[in-house]
Amino acid sequence: METVLEAEDKATSARNVAEKTVFSVLLALSFTHLLNDTIQSLIPAIYPLVKDSLHLNFSQVGLITLTFQLSASILQPLVGLYTDKRPQPYSLAIGMGFTLLGLVCLSLSHSFAMVLLSVALVGVGSAIFHPEASRLAYMASGGKHGMAQSLFQVGGNTGSSLGPLLAAAIIVPFGQLHIAWFSLVALLAIVVMLRISRWYLNNPHRIKPKKKTVQTETMKLSKGRVAFALFILLVLIFSKYFYMASLTSYYTFYLMDKFHVSVQDSQVYLFVFLFAIAAGTFIGGPIGDRIGRKYVIWISILGVAPFALLMPHVNLVWTVVMSVFIGVILSSAFSAILVYAQELVPGKVGMIAGLFFGFAFGMAGVGSALLGELADRTSINYVYQVCAYLPLIGLLTGFLPNIEGKRKS
Repeated sequence: METVLEAEDKATSARNVAEKTVFSVLLALSFTHLLNDTIQSLIPAIYPLVKDSLHLNFSQVGLITLTFQLSASILQPLVGLYTDKRPQPYSLAIGMGFTLLGLVCLSLSHSFAMVLLSVALVGVGSAIFHPEASRLAYMASGGKHGMAQSLFQVGGNTGSSLGPLLAAAIIVPFGQLHIAWFSLVALLAIVVMLRISRWYLNNPHRIKPKKKTVQTETMKLSKGRVAFALFILLVLIFSKYFYMASLTSYYTFYLMDKFHVSVQDSQVYLFVFLFAIAAGTFIGGPIGDRIGRKYVIWISILGVAPFALLMPHVNLVWTVVMSVFIGVILSSAFSAILVYAQELVPGKVGMIAGLFFGFAFGMAGVGSALLGELADRTSINYVYQVCAYLPLIGLLTGFLPNIEGKRKS
C-alpha cells in the first residue's frame, strides 16, 4: 500500500512541477529576445546613414525594410508548422547564426544590393527564432499564457528600443563598419540559447494541450467562426503594423523634416517611443489573463486613435508626448492577439505563432515600402496624416467571439 501511495505522490508531484511557471526559462527567453531585437532594430536605426552614403530615396529605404520583413514573414509559418510536428531544440541558436552572418555582411555593405542581402539573412534568423521561442514561452508559462507571452515580448520591445540609442552612440558617429561590434551581442545570445535548448530537450511534455480546458472554451465555435475570428485578428495585425511601420521606419525622417532636429537627436526620440512600447508591453498579458484578451485588444488598438489623430498637428514636445502614449497603449496588442489566436486553435502553438509573427513582419515590410513610395510622391508629413486613421480599424474587435468570459473568476 505504501508503494502505491508513494507512486501516486510522485505522479502528483510531477504534475504540479509540470504546471508551474518556469520563470528562469521565461527570463532567459526574454533576454535572448532582447538581444535578437536589439540587433534587428539596428536596421531601421541606420537608415539615415545609408540613405546619405548610398544616395537612396525613400522608396529604396522602404525596400530595405520590405526585404527584411518578407524574409522573416514568409518562413515563420512554415517553421512553426514543421516544429509543431518535429520540435527542434537547437533551432534558436541556428537562427541566431544566420543573424550573426547578416550583421557582419551589413557592416561591410557598400552597395544597395549588399544591404538587401544582409537584411535578408537577419530576416531568416528572425523567422527561425520567433515561432520556437514563442512555443518555449508557452511551455514554460504554467498556464499563465498571457503573462508569459508579455514577458517574452517585453524583452523584444526593450531590445528594439535600445537599437536606435546604440546606433546614435556608436554607428552614427563612428561609421557603418562599427556594426560589426554587435556580433558580440549575437554570440552572447547563442550561448544563452544553447542553455535554453537543453531545458527544451528535457521538457517536451509541457507542450501538450490541456484538452478538457481548451475544448470547453472553443468547441461551440464552428470552423467557419474560428476562421472568421482569425481573419479579424489578422486585419487588426495589419492595422497595428502598418501604423507601426510609419513610426519605426520614418519617425526619424519626420522629426528631421518637420522640426529640423539632428540625426542623433531623432534617434533619441525614436528610442523614447520604442522604450514606451517596451514599458507598456508587460501590462497587457497579465490583464488579459484576468479580464479577457478581447478587452485588451479593444483598448490597445482603438485606444491609440485619439493620439494618432492629434500627433501630426502638434509641436515637437507634444509629438514626443503623443508617441509615448501611443507606444504604451499599442504595445499590449500583439501578445493579447497571439494568445487569443492560440486559444482559438489549440494544439497548434508553433503554427499560430509563426503565422502571426510572420504576418506582422510582412505587414510591417509592405507598409514600409508603400509608405516610402507615398512619401516620395507627396511628403513625409502627409504619410503621418494618412496613417493616423489606421487605429480606427480596431472597431472590428467587436466581431470577435468572447471565448474567455465564462472562465474568469
